[in-house]
Amino acid sequence: MAEYRIGVIGHTGQGNYGHGVDTVWGHIAGCTVVAVADPDPAGLQQAKKRLNASQGYSDYRQMLANEQLDIVSICPRWVDRHHEMVLACAQRKLHIYMEKPFCRELQEADEMVKACESNDIKLAIAHQTRYSPKLAVIRNLIEDGGIGTVLELRGRGKEDRRGGGEDLWVLGSHVFNLMQYFGGDSQWCMAQATQQGKRITKEHVGPGKEGIGPLAADSITAMYGMQDNIAGYFASAREAGNGARFALQIYGSRGVVEIQTGFLPQAYYLDDPTWCPGRSGKTWTPISSAGVGKSEPLKDLSLHAGNVVACQDLLQAIEQDRLPECNVYEARHTIEMIAATFESHRQRGQVAMPLIERRNPLTLLER
Repeated sequence: MAEYRIGVIGHTGQGNYGHGVDTVWGHIAGCTVVAVADPDPAGLQQAKKRLNASQGYSDYRQMLANEQLDIVSICPRWVDRHHEMVLACAQRKLHIYMEKPFCRELQEADEMVKACESNDIKLAIAHQTRYSPKLAVIRNLIEDGGIGTVLELRGRGKEDRRGGGEDLWVLGSHVFNLMQYFGGDSQWCMAQATQQGKRITKEHVGPGKEGIGPLAADSITAMYGMQDNIAGYFASAREAGNGARFALQIYGSRGVVEIQTGFLPQAYYLDDPTWCPGRSGKTWTPISSAGVGKSEPLKDLSLHAGNVVACQDLLQAIEQDRLPECNVYEARHTIEMIAATFESHRQRGQVAMPLIERRNPLTLLER
């Protein structure tokens, strides 16, 4: 494997360094973090020490101009500068590993995709669950007919204080990425967004946290038309669950699979066409990376383990000239599913996907 020089972009106090998107490189052979950028002076010094980086910059653009890099980690959880950072890296032909969410709206996503295409850039986004070895087990179970014909995909967010629009963005992105993995691209969406029981209008829209952009709604209900006639559902209501239902359920004609999020998430199989253990007497069986009902041979459950596998896949994608497992197109489709929720609400009905309107639908709401 080739030697790679890594640059890290963080922003202490405004998204920091994501969920280990910076430190992962110290655990991958052939990769060296040579520089880090952070506009916060104290945060920059801490990052240099933590990453053992020889160079530090207050402006990431100066780092990109001065250093000979191969890959850049775009780490901040805040979304507002992801677009400009991806474009700046792509224009310098630097491959990218980045924190989610991808960006704030579809116009930005389209420009980011175009920049990566034009400069032959491999971009991987840190949805760690997409790299879980349990996904292959579940896909094989489904393809072998273990739950029969797939009928529905159901997801909910954490439904804590962020429930509704913020939950849709921050946690819903994980669920949507899994929905796409199991159900393909969404073909249409029909949704409604409310605030304290009332349909949201222009007056409800305000600035979202963590640089999300215009945001509204404390309750979201959405339905998606997936491929192969599969129905997808997502919902979130504020203070309705506090994480208790944050997962994706896959319902088939013969049974159900549930998968949470993370590199080695909790996952279960129910061999029950009624979908109701209380009625059928059936029980849920745990799924491990070794198979249904088998003990888990892997020990590292952390986000760090997921980051390592994701970055190793990115390196292989660069060397094999292929897309990363969780790539720029999947990142854009996740944003499209979020945007479609608000666009359907705005249009008061079903909207086809890909969306014609690429602007943030909340900026177009009328009274």
